Order: sequence, then structure tokens, then C-alpha cells
Amino acid sequence: MAIRLAELAVRYGCELHGDPDLEVVSVATLADAQAGNIAFLASPGYKKFLTETQATAVILNKTAAEDCQVACLVTDNPYAVYAGIAAELHPQPALVPGIHPQTSIAEGAGVPDSCEISAGVVIGRDVRLGERVYIGPNCVIGDASVVGSDTRLIANVSIYHDVHLGERCRVHAGTVIGSDGFGIAQSAQGWLKVPQLGGVRIGDDVEIGANCTIDRGAIKDTEIAAGVKLDNQVHIAHNVVIGEHTAIAGQCGISGSTQIGARCVMGGQVAISGHLVIADDVFLMGRSVVTKSISNSGTYSSVLAVEEAGKWRKLAARFKRLESMAAKLKLLERKLNSSMDGKS
Repeated sequence: MAIRLAELAVRYGCELHGDPDLEVVSVATLADAQAGNIAFLASPGYKKFLTETQATAVILNKTAAEDCQVACLVTDNPYAVYAGIAAELHPQPALVPGIHPQTSIAEGAGVPDSCEISAGVVIGRDVRLGERVYIGPNCVIGDASVVGSDTRLIANVSIYHDVHLGERCRVHAGTVIGSDGFGIAQSAQGWLKVPQLGGVRIGDDVEIGANCTIDRGAIKDTEIAAGVKLDNQVHIAHNVVIGEHTAIAGQCGISGSTQIGARCVMGGQVAISGHLVIADDVFLMGRSVVTKSISNSGTYSSVLAVEEAGKWRKLAARFKRLESMAAKLKLLERKLNSSMDGKS
């Protein structure tokens, strides 16, 4: 599919520099682009490729446009515009409505004719699917769960009972939604399992990466609001609440009953303790460890960046001496205060 630059400029509110009748058919990187490709520049680190790119057009901001030798779409947010154009030029495969013969659908389940149900799918009792839902190979949907219209479960996704997925969601392979939370109580006889009686409620336009685990609530539901984006291998524990449009990178773990605000961003491997409250618009840098609530928006971090091994060993040795150094400092402060009192 070819699209004229004039159409894209109008559709995405861009300022067009160059021939409006030029057409693009696919996206590519600045370094690899050829005629017919459209590329983008969002990071200064890639500006070195701008003057030599063979792309038909480039999406970039006003400052970078001064160095562009080809047609360009100028916008304040090149990456967002690129995302929209890429989706247009490379649409996902069209749905092929129908139910594969190697599918098990329990009595009472509602599956509209507009859905595509792949081989090996198991759909439980009283499940409700919206219109144009895609269920990929070997997915399992437990009893009384709901999957909203235009949602796609890619493959090998396990949805337990009483899970509600909103519309236009995408769940990638291997993810489990609604598994039991880690509820155990210690007794004289050992650990006792605490029944996990809640469900999971997920809003519209949520994307969940591969091999994520979202636990069901212990009594109340685990909740993920509209527009949330989860990377691969994210763990959401029971009764966690995540606000709208929060984005969480890979290998993050959020412990039970913690509330995450709206529009938060978490870098990879962030760990958050349980029963905390994180405010809206909080940015947590990768590998941060959060052990107390955060009440103000802003950027937070808690792990030192990588250092040369020899320097790191020296720093580690100093860390170990901090307690004794603090004791010596307190002793010196007392002596100084005592000396000052004597002079007064």
C-alpha cells in the first residue's frame, strides 16, 4: 500500500518539506532506508545517519529538519507519528472469522461469528467474547471470563476464571492472567493456602507482553486500567492496582496490594514492595528498589550505574565502612559540641 506524503502530513498534523506527491510503502531505519521507505529520527544518537539516508522521507522535529536532505514530515513528536504511520503501512493480518475444528467450547459460552478461534483453543463455561476477537493457538479461557471486542490473544495465553479483558487489548504468547496470588499463612502444621477469591479486571487498549503473570485478587480484584502497557516477563501480584497509561518494562515485579498511579513509567527490573502507594507521573529508573510509598511525581532511582571493576571494589569497601565512619562522625560531633559549650 502506497501513501502520499501530503495525506500523511494532513492526517498527523505535520509540516511537510518536499514534494507532496511522493509516495512511501514501508518503514525502515535511517541507515538502511531506500526509495519508497519512510524513516524517523527521535534520538540525537542517530542524527549522524540523517545526511546520508536514502529514504524517500524522514519524520523528525523542527531542529533536525535543517540538516535533512530528503523530504520530511516535521512534528514535535516524531516517534508517535512514526508509530501511527508504521501501523498504516504494515497492518496486522486480517481476521479470518471461524472456529477451527480442533477447538473445545463449553456449553453456555458466547462466541460471535466475527471471531477467529485457532486450533487447540479451550473456552470454558459462560465465557463471553466480543466481536472480532482473535484467539490464537492453544489459548485457554476459564469459566465466566470476558474478552472485549477486537482483543487479540496471540498464542498459548492462559486466562483463568472470572477475568475481564477490555476492548482492543493485545496479550502476547505465554502470559497467564488470573493465577493464584502468593497467599499463604503460617501455622503449627506448616504453610496454609489462603484462598484467592478475587478476579482480574483489565481496561481497554491494554497491551501485555510475553510470559507475564498477573495474579487474581485475594478478595477484591486485581485491576489494570485502560491504556497500560506491560513489557515481557512482568509480574503483577494479587490486588495490585495500576492507573491509566502506565508503562512497565521487562522483568519488573510489583508486590501485593500496591497501588500504582496513572502515567507512571518503570524501567527494567524495578522491584516494588507490597502495600505501597505510588503517585501519578512517577518515573522509576531501571533496577530501582521501592520499599516505601512515593507521594510526589518525579524521577526516582536507587541503584548505582556500572563502574570499572577495580573502582567498584573500592566503592564497595567504602560502603562496608560507612557504619564505622558514621559512629566516628557522631563521636567527633559530640566532642565538638562539648568543646563549644565549654567556650561559651
